[in-house]
Amino acid sequence: MQRKRLPVSPLILLSLSLLAGCDQPPSAESLKEWSAGDHHSSDDDKVGSGMQSKGQAQPKGGGDEAEQLVELAWRQQCTSCHGPMGKGDGQMGRMLAAADLTREEWQAKVSDAEIAAAIRDGRNKMPKSGLPEPVIQGLVAHIRELRGR
Repeated sequence: MQRKRLPVSPLILLSLSLLAGCDQPPSAESLKEWSAGDHHSSDDDKVGSGMQSKGQAQPKGGGDEAEQLVELAWRQQCTSCHGPMGKGDGQMGRMLAAADLTREEWQAKVSDAEIAAAIRDGRNKMPKSGLPEPVIQGLVAHIRELRGR
């Protein structure tokens, strides 16, 4: 009894030859040095230009370094739960029952000191931030700007 030989697709042969050539990592000399511009998150696209018309938060243009740090901290540490506009609709917001920071009732019942303490020290399921005080105060101001949106 003879075995039938199945035809081998050229694509399979090409894939196998490419995989065989990938058994070594690239040399260090061929890799470029990492820079801050190499760090890109899919959330960066959502917060970029053009989102203002859709009711999304938009980073403040230019500004000083502290203001940029506040915007970065908001995007990286707050929006996953509170959402880009602070409505508690971030990816984790519903599961963690994140507060809607835009609600008049919520804004009226908390002081700036209480907001800062929650950011600094954490509260319930919210972890402490480890942020410097000027950034915490900037986040408090940002949260106050969300009122009634």
